[in-house]
Parts: sequence; structure tokens; C-alpha cells
Amino acid sequence: MKKKIRTMAIALAFALLLPAGATCQGMPVYDNTNFISFMKSLVESGKQTSQLLKTVKFLKEQKENVNKVNDVIKQLKAVKELANSNQRLFDIVQDDLREIFSSPYIRPDEVARISDSFNDIIENSLSGMDYIEEVLSSDNLRMTDAERAAILKKKELQSKEMVAEIESKTRRYREIIAFREMQAVINGRKANY
Repeated sequence: MKKKIRTMAIALAFALLLPAGATCQGMPVYDNTNFISFMKSLVESGKQTSQLLKTVKFLKEQKENVNKVNDVIKQLKAVKELANSNQRLFDIVQDDLREIFSSPYIRPDEVARISDSFNDIIENSLSGMDYIEEVLSSDNLRMTDAERAAILKKKELQSKEMVAEIESKTRRYREIIAFREMQAVINGRKANY
């Protein structure tokens, strides 16, 4: 019986101690190498992020520079077109006006009126060129390159309109001359009855 009590006591101790021992998880283990590698990867990520930010900043600056160059190119093209239009305007006035004035079918009182209408267009063109020179050379006008390009484009269109107006007037005066010439031929015919 002693043996039986002893066995039961041992069985009871195992029964009481066994579930408690089975549920214990033990001490946590700290892995120093994982922490160090994690910190190294964070530092590397920070460096890469810094480099990316510098690259983004550089690319933004380059985009602004490209936009500035594009605006300057637009300005140059507009100035070139303005110069071409004004040259065309002066050529038309110089050549065609001489031809119109030398015609015997233009009356002396019309010469002043024709001359005044062409002079108005030329003066308007010259004042436009003076304004463009002021826009391009003056820093007093606080404008961006894009605003200057827009003004130049507007002046370019006005210049083209002036060329079209001069061409229209020249064509009209040529038609008047042709009509008067034909009228003179008709009035000068002899009747053959």
C-alpha cells in the first residue's frame, strides 16, 4: 500500500505539474544580427530616397530650362516672321506703289489719298516694331518668356493682317487702273458704221 500511495503521489504530481509545464513558452530570444541588417537596409533606403529627390529636383530644373529655351525659340520665330512680314510690306509698297503712281490712269487728287492710306499702314507697322523692341529689350516690363512670346505672336498676326490689307489695296488700285484703261480704249474707238 505504501507503494500504491507513492505511485499515486507521483502520478498526482505529474498530473498537476505536467499541464503547467506544457503551457510555458520560455524566454524570448533576441537576435542581434537581424536588427543590425534591418538598420543597414533602412540607412540604404534613406540614401536612395535622398538620391531620388536630388534627381527629381535636377529633372525639374532641366524641364524649366527646356521650357525657357522653347519660349526663346518661339520668340525668335515670331520676330523672324515679323521681320519677313514687314519686309514684304515695304517691298509691296515700294514696288507696287511706284507702279500705281506711274500709271496715267491715276488722277492727281487720288495720289495723296493712296499715299496716305499706305503711309498709315507703314507707320502702324513701324510703331509695332518699336513696341516689340521695347518688349524684348526692357526689363521694366515684368514679363515671363511665355508672355513675351504671346505678345510677339499677336504682333505677328497683326503684321500679317497689314500685309493682307496692303495686298488688297494694291489689287483694288490695279483693278481701277485696268478698268480705266479699258474705259479709255472703249471711248477711243472709232465707230465703223
